[in-house]
Amino acid sequence: MRIIKIIFLVSFFMAGTTAVHAGQKPGVKGARTVSDEEPSGVVILRQALAYALLKNPELTAFGQEKRARDALALQAGFYPNPEFSVDVEDFAGSGPYTGTDLTQTTVMLSQKLELAGKRPKRRQVASMQRKLVDWHYEVKKQDIALRVTKAFIDVLASQQRLKLKKDSTELAKQIKDVVALRVQAGKVSPVEEIKAGVFLSIAKIELRRAKQELFAARKKLAALWGSSSPQFAQAEGSLTELFPLPEESALEKRIADNPEIGRFGAEMEYRRARVELEKARRTPDLTVSGGVRRFNETNDNAIEFGLSIPIPVLNRNQGRVAAAGYDLMKLQDERRAAELRIKASLADGYTALSGAFFEAGALSNDVLPAAKKAFDAEREGYLQGKFGFLDVLDAQRTLFEVRNRNILVLADYHKSIAEVERLVGGAIVRRNEGRNNR
Repeated sequence: MRIIKIIFLVSFFMAGTTAVHAGQKPGVKGARTVSDEEPSGVVILRQALAYALLKNPELTAFGQEKRARDALALQAGFYPNPEFSVDVEDFAGSGPYTGTDLTQTTVMLSQKLELAGKRPKRRQVASMQRKLVDWHYEVKKQDIALRVTKAFIDVLASQQRLKLKKDSTELAKQIKDVVALRVQAGKVSPVEEIKAGVFLSIAKIELRRAKQELFAARKKLAALWGSSSPQFAQAEGSLTELFPLPEESALEKRIADNPEIGRFGAEMEYRRARVELEKARRTPDLTVSGGVRRFNETNDNAIEFGLSIPIPVLNRNQGRVAAAGYDLMKLQDERRAAELRIKASLADGYTALSGAFFEAGALSNDVLPAAKKAFDAEREGYLQGKFGFLDVLDAQRTLFEVRNRNILVLADYHKSIAEVERLVGGAIVRRNEGRNNR
């Protein structure tokens, strides 16, 4: 069982890579290599990640957002519509103008001509907005992958805790049977059999609770791919493998791979494009018109032509130009703030990771073997009449508390790995490939 060997290998399911570097172009469209059927039977982390990244409602909504931005980019490239006008003069008046004999009718067609490259600059802004959607999708994709990984680890931990409670219940039953035989032989007081029965009842209650916790963990995982009822029966993987940790300073250098930082490149291009567009809007557009005038009095026609352009005296779009410039200038502060926030999160995450790593190692290598050895000695001594029943119960309780603590710490360790990998945009430990053993 080697689950966490595949934590955060999101690149298996995506067209691009998991780690999005500054300057890369992420895409909303992912590789559809996963089956549309919901995972059933035994599920591994790779399947859970692939299916969630394909079916999670928060991610599928980005498909509609992408289409909306594509539509806006298309709209931004259209030319202004021409205008058709009809002007009728000198009719329905008095005297010779009571009829239509002296009417003058002008038919005109006008077209606004955008100057200073407004149209291509408008399309550039729309294109940059479309790229930002891709980056927002990338950030959300990494968040979903992290949530799936942590939920999967919770399922694995719940499965192991359920097995632990089953072992505890079975052991409590065995101890109760042994105590019953010793009571019948007159070697111990009947009170000890009652105590053993109480201990067995408590173990059964905890077993029932462990089953409920596992069901809740399975339901939480399935919800990440949009299912209200999990179809899979078991998660396959292991929490026992510990990996050497890289230096925190080395991880800090990889913060630029985080898509939350990588997106600032596209954000910079977008805001620069906005500045250029607002500057172009300072130049007024030219309207060209042409048409024909009909003189009913003489049955003559004449060509009309006109040019019009606003005079940029009062409104030179100076407010929007300034606002776009300030938005561009504050981007550096926003990037710096994001880097500081991620560094702080990385420091917290690394502290939690290193603490869980050393605690898990101590529990697995020292505390757990010692607790098991103490319990075996207490149980053997009880059978030989050297120790009392309470000593056996205390040793058993200690052993299972240590085993339970070991499961929780291992789960925290692997969750911390996933969180740190999310912050640095890629794997931080070397894992073996291949299908996990149960």
